[in-house]
This record gives sequence, structure tokens and C-alpha cells, in this order.
Amino acid sequence: MRHPRLVAFFIFMISLFAVSFLSYIFIQPQPFYLQGEVETDKINVSAKVPGRVLEIIAEEGQRVKKGDTVAILDRPQLEAKKKQAESAQKAAQAQFEKAEKGAREEQIRMAYNQWLQAQAGKELAEKSFQRIQKLFEEGVVPAQKRDEVEAQYKMACRLEATAKAQYDMAINGTREEDKKAAEALVQQASGAVQEVESLIDEVHVTAPIDGEILEHIVYPGEIASAGMPIVTMLNPDKIWITFNIREDQMNGLHIGQVIAGMIPALNRRVLEMEIYYISPLGEFATWRATSASGGFDLRTFEVRAKPLQKPEGLRPGMSIVVPWERPDKEADWVIFIRGKIDNLIKRFVSRRGSS
Repeated sequence: MRHPRLVAFFIFMISLFAVSFLSYIFIQPQPFYLQGEVETDKINVSAKVPGRVLEIIAEEGQRVKKGDTVAILDRPQLEAKKKQAESAQKAAQAQFEKAEKGAREEQIRMAYNQWLQAQAGKELAEKSFQRIQKLFEEGVVPAQKRDEVEAQYKMACRLEATAKAQYDMAINGTREEDKKAAEALVQQASGAVQEVESLIDEVHVTAPIDGEILEHIVYPGEIASAGMPIVTMLNPDKIWITFNIREDQMNGLHIGQVIAGMIPALNRRVLEMEIYYISPLGEFATWRATSASGGFDLRTFEVRAKPLQKPEGLRPGMSIVVPWERPDKEADWVIFIRGKIDNLIKRFVSRRGSS
């Protein structure tokens, strides 16, 4: 009884193998596609100065040119700083002009009169000392009196020299070093004014490139800190297509290779692209075990391609579908047949054991 069952089993297995093989030959597998997405640069437009947003000029979706105003900030604090800087500049300029002109005519005349007065006092003290010296030599006056008159004469000489120096200083004016220091203070104050004026210009937030406004981040009435994005822009003139491809599906894909895909959003228009970037994605999310028991793991690569010619209407976010050769169709067939055979063998063995 067992021998006919065994013959029947082998006949059934051969028939199953033939049916599976013919099914694989005549029934074509489903096509395999790579799907990518059109991407572009996103630019955060921000201001260099903090302030309250008064107005958003550019609307979402609007095309703007480089230098166009997209938002305006309030500037009361900057105006106050500008007045402070201008006041400091005026004070420094006055000090510089004073150093350039030197002493006034009244100061020069006063110094000259003081010098003449000191000179007259010196001449009087000199004559007095000469008289006392003769009397001292004749023994008429004591040495104490002579010493007092001599001290007065020396003091008068020093006072005359001091007055002469002050008069010369008034004539010569300010020292060259003081003039340079005053001039440097003027330049420093002018730089502070220019800095505040440049910050005032920054309250008009302008577009850094030709592009399109994607979205508003801050709205009128809100406070925007320095460097905080106010609007986000797209650069539609610089686009690329990004694919995430598992390494067993790359089929020898390489940089410089030209591939073709269709754009569903543009009536399935065909787009030719050139691969220019291939890089593995982060390991934390792109490893895939090929079997539960171990074996080797597969990684996902980010592949970027640039269109050879940009079609009209192509925008970021659109999908690109590329027909691709299925890399594992033979493996799928082998796995399918092997699984069927394993199941039948298990069923046959279990039946023999039960009988």
C-alpha cells in the first residue's frame, strides 16, 4: 500500500513543479519601479536685528527677485541708538576742531601778559639782589638778608620761565599726538553712526535670491529675534530628484549614468536625469536583515539626479517614477518553488507518521 502512495507522491511533485515552472514562464511578474521626489533648496529669510514685525510684503507662493522687500520690522530702539551715536559724533568733532585751532586769541594775550609780568618781576628781583650783594660785601647787611633776597630772585626766574613756556604753548597750539587722538575719536563716533544706520536698513528684510515664497514663519505683530526665520523661500531654478534605493536594487547604478522616468503630475511626461550623487543613509534606520537567522544586511542609499532639461511646470514635491529591472525575480521564483516543495514534504512525512 505504501509503494503506490510513494509513486503517487512523486507524480504529484513532478506535476506541481511543471505547473509552477509554466506559471512563471507565462505569467509575467509585476513591473518594478523606483520612485523619487523633486527637491530644491529651502532658504530661511531672517533679519539681523530683533524687532516687531510691522508688515509681511510678500505673500505665500509669490515670486520675488533678489533684493525685493519681503517684510518690515519696527525700529524705535534703533532710532534712539542713532541719536545717541550722532550726539557722540558731534562731541568728538568739537574736540577735534578745538585741537586743530589751538588756543583762542584771548588765551594767547593772557599768556603773553602773564609772561611780561613775570619778566618784570624777574628784573626787579635781579636789581634788588645786586644791591643787597654790594651792601653785603661792604658789611652793611647781614648774610640772612642777602640769602632772602637771593631766594626771591631765583623764584622770580622760575616764574618767568613758567610764564614763557605757557605763552609758547598757547602760540604753538595743541600737540600733534592730541590732534591724532581727537581725530581717532571722531572716526570712532562716525563708525558707530554708520553701524546704526546699517542696522536701520536691516529692518527692511529682503530676499537673498530670486525665488518663491514658501510659507510665513512670523506674522505681523509678533516679535522676531535676530536670526529668526521670518519667511521661507524656494529656489525653483535649482532642482534635483532624490531616490532612496536599497543596495540590492541598484543594479550597478553609478555617477554619470543617465536614467529616464515619468512625471505623473505632468501627464506622465518623460524626464531624463543624470546621476551625480550617491551616498549611504544613516545606519540607524536603513539596515535591513536578509534573514531572521542572520546573514548579511542591506543598506539604503540616497541617490540624486539632476534633470538634463527642466520641463515647464516641474515643482518640488512632485514624484518621478523610473521603470527598473527587478533584481530578484529569479530569487523570487526559487523561493516560491522551494517553499511549495517544503510544505508538501512536511505534509507527506506527517501523513506517513500518522499511518
